[in-house]
Amino acid sequence: MRRFTARFLNDDRGATAIEYGLICGLIFVAILGGLNALGASNGGLYNQTMQKITDALNR
Repeated sequence: MRRFTARFLNDDRGATAIEYGLICGLIFVAILGGLNALGASNGGLYNQTMQKITDALNR
């Protein structure tokens, strides 16, 4: 039992998969943050353009 416990505690094969998962998660969060910021800034641009088109059609 001691040998199994020592081998289990020294085994780090799963650590690499966990690290890659964390890196992947951080990249995903960064992409979501960028898309959220881009969407917020573009929303005003689309509204302004739509207002100009509406004003031009109503003349």
